[in-house]
Amino acid sequence: MSKSRKKSNARTRSKTRLWSARVTERSNALDLQPKVFQSTNPRRIALSLRRSAQVSKRRKDTPYQSAMSMLNFYINRAGRSLPQKQKRVLERAKDELRDVFGRA
Repeated sequence: MSKSRKKSNARTRSKTRLWSARVTERSNALDLQPKVFQSTNPRRIALSLRRSAQVSKRRKDTPYQSAMSMLNFYINRAGRSLPQKQKRVLERAKDELRDVFGRA
C-alpha cells in the first residue's frame, strides 16, 4: 500500500512541475519572450516584462501588476532549483521593474 502511495505522490509532483512551467511559458496574461528569466541582466528582464505587459490584451490588472506578478510567480515556483546567482538577478529585476514603471 505504501508503494502505491509513493507512486501517486511522484505523479502529483511531476504534474505540479509541469503545471508551473506551462504557466510560465503560456501565461494567459502575458506573452513572454523566450528564456526571459534566464537573462543575467536585470534591466533587460524588466524591460521585457514591461513590453509584454503593455502589449497584452488579456491581462486582468495594470501592466505593472501583471509584470510584477509574473516575476514573483517565477521566483516562487522555481524554489530551491533556482541558483542563488540567478535569484539575485531576479530580485534586482524587481527594483528595475519598479524603476521602468516609474514606481518608487
